[in-house]
Amino acid sequence: MTRVAIVTGGSRGIGRAAAERLAADGTAVVIVYAGNKAAADEAVEKIKADGGQAVATQADVGDEEAVAAAFALAAETFGGVDVVVNSAGIMPLGTVADMELEVFDKIMRTNARGTFVVSQQAARTVRNGGAIINVSSSVVGLRFPQYGAYAMSKGGVEALTLILARELRGRDITVNTVAPGPTATELFLDGKDQATIDTLAKQPPLERLGATDDIAEVISFLAGPARWINGQTIRANGGII
Repeated sequence: MTRVAIVTGGSRGIGRAAAERLAADGTAVVIVYAGNKAAADEAVEKIKADGGQAVATQADVGDEEAVAAAFALAAETFGGVDVVVNSAGIMPLGTVADMELEVFDKIMRTNARGTFVVSQQAARTVRNGGAIINVSSSVVGLRFPQYGAYAMSKGGVEALTLILARELRGRDITVNTVAPGPTATELFLDGKDQATIDTLAKQPPLERLGATDDIAEVISFLAGPARWINGQTIRANGGII
């Protein structure tokens, strides 16, 4: 039986790399995207061109009806859901003193509520033997200034992970979080000058930014063979923390 994955935020960045890697592993993939249909369709075509199976569907991850519809599409198209990757996220920056609360609420809706809503559907529908993989950030530990709201949203994701793993006792479903360090994605690079990027790239002992494939490799491991890793947060950051 072919395993089936839902990847939120799957049209770009880490989500897209994860979708492509899971498809290469033989998993049928449902790419959930927020608004960029062209990028999502491009990701689907790339997977199909490489011999994989994929479809795309639009959903606001904070909207429980839209998320339920995405899970229903996975069941109708491929027969069920085995793997869920919570990769949808936004990262507006600002100090605690200056951030507009409207921006804070948007961060929380996508990163915290979105992960909860998707995890709720996953808990109800993922088949025994499956895997739920959340995406956090190493900034939860690094605690850079201006990342307060973002780190707060991702800290909640990490807290949820072990709780959900324990709640799914008896179903052979693992729940883990990957917390990337600085990774060369459009989301990360946006608004940063070259000097800032160079400084961040030198922080890990490996002296480079992460690549999306680095993170996708960890997600692939947690989605497949890593059956004895459960309730954990893996800081995939080259040794930065």
